[in-house]
Parts: sequence; C-alpha cells; structure tokens
Amino acid sequence: MMCGDALPDWRSLEDDPVALLGRVRSIAIVGASPKPARPAHQVQAFLQERGYEVFPVNPGQAGGEILGRPVVARLADLPRPVDMIDVFRNASQVPKLVDEILALPWRPKLIWMQLGIVHEEAAERTRAAGMAVIMNKCPKIELSRI
Repeated sequence: MMCGDALPDWRSLEDDPVALLGRVRSIAIVGASPKPARPAHQVQAFLQERGYEVFPVNPGQAGGEILGRPVVARLADLPRPVDMIDVFRNASQVPKLVDEILALPWRPKLIWMQLGIVHEEAAERTRAAGMAVIMNKCPKIELSRI
C-alpha cells in the first residue's frame, strides 16, 4: 500500500493519537526550525530519534539541512508522499496549508496541528478528503506518555 492510500480506520482513531502515530512512518514538518530552542526543532529531533523518517518544510531554509535532513520549501517539493503532516504554523495559516495539501497528487493519512493550533473548518475539509486530523496536541508529548 502506498503512503497516500487511505485506510478507512485512520479517522476512527482520532481519539487515540498514540495509535495513529503507531501507523505513521514518514512525517513532513511544516514550519521546521534550525534553532534548537524552538519546539519544531525539538519535536523533529525526538521523532527522528524514534525512527520516523522526517522531512523538514520551511521556505526560508529550503536547500539547507535541519538535523541532517534536507529542507524543502513546500509540500509539493517533498521527494515522496508522507503519512503525516505536522503543522507548526499559526492557525490562521492552516486553511492555505490545507489548500496546498488538497492540491497534492497524493494524500497524507494524518494532519497533525501542534499545541495551540486549532482550525475546525480546515479540519473538516481534510476529514472530508479522507484524512484524519489531530489538533492542539504534540506528538512528542503523546509518545512520551507511553
């Protein structure tokens, strides 16, 4: 099964973020940061240490590397489809990001909005397109609980 193939039960697991993370192998981090003090940097390091294949996305850092991983400017520049998109952007930017996701020739299975990021309308649009959505949670915190 390819990364972009929809699994019917992903959305049914939205109440169990750890179970969803157990199905994820590859993650694009939108808003990745080269600064170690930033949560996006810390989460990327944590996820990489746990064996996830991470793709940093940040137009200001494109062409460089963050934590040894090449940075791309936008999701369409990813070298291959990913299972999850982890969002480190202001909630007001989420609808535009959803437009970008829906324009891709593939679909991630999960859109994850970090702590403090909630956008119900954007979440409904992604769910309607077959993707699971987690809002206002951090995968590092969720995985640290187990």
